[in-house]
Amino acid sequence: MSRPIIAILRGLKPQEAKAVGRALIDAGIDRIEVPLNSPDPLDSIGILAEVFGSQALIGAGTVLTVDQVDTVSAVGGKLVVSPNYDAGVIQHSVALGMQSWPGVYTPTEAFAALKAGATGLKLFPGVMAGPTGLAALRPVLPTDTLVFAVGGAGPENFGQWIKAGANGFGIGSALYKPGMDVAEIADRARQIVTAYDEAVG
Repeated sequence: MSRPIIAILRGLKPQEAKAVGRALIDAGIDRIEVPLNSPDPLDSIGILAEVFGSQALIGAGTVLTVDQVDTVSAVGGKLVVSPNYDAGVIQHSVALGMQSWPGVYTPTEAFAALKAGATGLKLFPGVMAGPTGLAALRPVLPTDTLVFAVGGAGPENFGQWIKAGANGFGIGSALYKPGMDVAEIADRARQIVTAYDEAVG
């Protein structure tokens, strides 16, 4: 069973990509983002895409330019996550058959991103909007809009966010920090999946 959770592996190194990817997928998390400000991110994305591309959605975070979209696509990435709204990045990602998840915070950004063809919206920083902010935004969005809360959303408050209208989550440091061993990552991933399953009941 696939959960709407994107693992954000900021700081991942290529030599640990395979083991970390396996741990996440075994725990039930099959959407993996390696931010482009990680060490050798395209190497890590390439390894993950080659090994797990048929089992998981693999791609990049902190994607800011159209050129970066091309580099992610070239190594097999299918997921483009950005901290901001950029119409060119969204349109180019979608044209290449990739999912595009731009960061939005206001209704203006949300509607502009949807108009540009975004797959879904990344409410970021979630900690600033909070579930209350999402609950206010949700009624004006098209009903089929996917909204993932990122930053300030985690196992301790999944239920509040889901009640407010979140469809899924991006999880970073609660799941992975550089230097963390694979056993701990696997344990955290299982705990996060369990918390999500309990929240959706």
